[in-house]
Amino acid sequence: MTKSTGILIVSHVKEIAEGLVQLLDQIAGDITIKTAGGTDDGEIGTSFDLISDTLESFEEDSVLCFYDLGSAKMNLEMAIETTDKEVELMRTALIEGAYTAASLLQADVQPKELNRQLEKLIIKE
Repeated sequence: MTKSTGILIVSHVKEIAEGLVQLLDQIAGDITIKTAGGTDDGEIGTSFDLISDTLESFEEDSVLCFYDLGSAKMNLEMAIETTDKEVELMRTALIEGAYTAASLLQADVQPKELNRQLEKLIIKE
């Protein structure tokens, strides 16, 4: 069964993003979860092009985006401005937020309830 919302994990370290997806696949096998980790040349950092291309590759029209540090957020915000997809930038702790969202999406929890449950994980700016 295909779910209607996907998850994008953006990290400065490719291996962190990929490792998180390995964990999430254990609890949310029906959810499309993709990564945009590191730079285009495999270094630590983020890449607008990689994030944008990955965001556009989702078949789902709705994508929840989780990130680790400042430039990941900045590049995500720019990518969100260039897509027609419904994208929500999640301002939660990366691992805990993505884990909670994936498990709730897998259980078909409605978006309003999902956001309510994620409120405690929001990082204040």
